[in-house]
Parts: sequence; structure tokens; C-alpha cells
Amino acid sequence: MSGKNILFLTLLLFIPVSLTAHFLEWGDLIVFITAALAILPLAGWMGTATEEIAVVVGPSLGGLLNATFGNATELIIALVALNAGLIDVVKASITGSIISNLLLVMGFSMLLGGLRYKEQTFQSVVARVNASSMNLAVIAMLLPTAMNYTSIGISERIVQNLSLAVAVVLIVVYGLTLLFSMKTHSYLYDVGVADTESEAEEVDHQKPNIWLWSGVLLVCTLLVALESELLVDTLEVATSKLGLTALFTGVILVPIIGNAAEHATAVTVAMKDKMDLSMSVAVGSSMQIALFVAPVLVIAGRIMGQPMDLDFNPFELVAVTVSVLIANSISSDGQSNWLEGTLLLAAYMVLGFAFYFHPVV
Repeated sequence: MSGKNILFLTLLLFIPVSLTAHFLEWGDLIVFITAALAILPLAGWMGTATEEIAVVVGPSLGGLLNATFGNATELIIALVALNAGLIDVVKASITGSIISNLLLVMGFSMLLGGLRYKEQTFQSVVARVNASSMNLAVIAMLLPTAMNYTSIGISERIVQNLSLAVAVVLIVVYGLTLLFSMKTHSYLYDVGVADTESEAEEVDHQKPNIWLWSGVLLVCTLLVALESELLVDTLEVATSKLGLTALFTGVILVPIIGNAAEHATAVTVAMKDKMDLSMSVAVGSSMQIALFVAPVLVIAGRIMGQPMDLDFNPFELVAVTVSVLIANSISSDGQSNWLEGTLLLAAYMVLGFAFYFHPVV
């Protein structure tokens, strides 16, 4: 059994611990920490289950499944927080997920991969397409905020209607990016896929049990929803005890909790000199958050009666814009090294300090 699986099995013990802490009222801080630790292995098993099912159903349907469940943990946490009315935390988690994937994950991947291999390469065409998609996401987040700040007496309903219209456009664009990557230009993405398939063939010639992994996916999804309830219910009190603001929690802590397993995967494959696959995990996750998860949350907010829109905190928008610019400039040439990874990590640390010291408004 691999060290990763041993760690996951150990962390699963925090599921009963978090439930016990909740029912015996051990305190919000203990419930928050144990629920966060319980979500980590569940997110990892959800990712593994999705990949195993994708092997059985084929590349097209499997790609769609991966695209849909790629950020399922973060989406579930955000939906629970949205239902609880923690809209600022939801918005912060969206921006934080984009920032952490572009700077933290890509940075660690380039740094640790670059320490083992002097220079690593990946598809520059894919990098440019991804860069254009992220630029669109920044524009989509910027315009509702700009309209709100440049119009006097604008109603909240108008901002929500604009956000809903933009959300529909982004979901359509996300669907087109899937068509591009899985159908019309799938050959650009074949490098990472081929590596993954060849590894799978070496490990085991038998196809995975789809019913077993479907059950694992279902159980993990339900448990993530349960642990997310505990996490969100205790979030405000626990973070205040830790001396953290809701903004810092949403931008830094929640994305790390929800995406830790996926982050580890990107770094691991980069250290095996498979930067195409690593970049697809890191940048693909950011694109999914910006073009799919955020719009879905806007639509869900309308259904739930929660005023969710794309009118973000200007400070968050600055952070996202800076992250997209530096990530695009570093990845556009299709090559990476350890210094570029260090620059991305340094940018993430600077933004992390800025969010930590940002006063509560």
C-alpha cells in the first residue's frame, strides 16, 4: 500500500472524531479542525473514484466526468456555505481557488519538477488557449463589480441579473472548452492522457469495477456534504478564535482543504517530468472554478433565494488579475524551470500576507 493511501486511511479516522465532537459539543474550533482533516481524504478518494470510472466509460465520457467532478468537493462546500448565507466566504473561496491553483500548485509543480529536471516542457498552444480562457474569466468577474462601482444608485437586483446573464455565457464557454479539448483538438491533450493510460496498463490489465467505484464516489460525496455542514457551521466562531478573518479563511484555507488531493497529484506528476499533465490539473482546475463552479453558484443562489452575484471585493479582483497575469506570462512559452516555480510561490506568499493583514470591512 502506498504512503498516500496509508495517509488517507489514517485521516478517515477524523470522520467519526468530527461527528463525536459535534454531538458531544467539544467546541467549534475542534469540530472545524477535525471536519477539515476529514474532508482531505474524502476529496482524494472522490478524485480516484472519478478516474477509475473514467477508465471504464471511455475517454469522451470519462473526460466529461472528470470535468464535472474535478472540483466537486469545493462546489459542495461552497453550496453549503451559500445555503447558510455566507456569501462573502463563497466569493472568497472562488477567488482563492483560482489563485491557489495558478500560483501555489503550478509554483510547487515547477519548483519541485525543476529541481529534478533542468527544464521541463508542455504544450504552448494549450497554455495560450488556457490563458485566453482565464482572461475571459477575469473580464467576467470584473464587469459586474465595475458596473456597481461606476453607477450611482444601481440596485442589487440589476447586478444579480447581469451576473446571471454572464454566468450563462461562461457555462456555454466552458462547454465549448470541453468540446475543444475532448473532440476537435483532442490531439493537443493526448500527451498526458497517453502517459496516464500506459501507467494504468502497466499496473493492472483488468478494468476497474465500475459499481464499486461508483459506490465509493456516492459515499464520499455524501460524507463530504456532511463534513461540509460541520465545517461551515463552525467556520465563523473557529476562525475568529484563530484570529483569522472570513476573507483570509475563504481565500486561503477553504481552497487548500477542498483541493489538497488534486494539488498533490499535480506536484507528483510534475516530479515525474509530466508537466503537460501537471499543467492540465492546475490550470484546468482554475478554469473549471472560473467558468463552471462560479456560474453554477450564481444560478444556485438565485434558486436558493441567496443574493449570490459576480460583484467581488475589489481587493480580491486585483489578486485574481495579478495571479492570471503572472501565470500566463510564465506558462506562455511552454517551458518551465525551478526559478519560475519560485516566482509563482513568492507571488502566492505575498498575496497570502496581504489577505492576512487585510482589515475586516
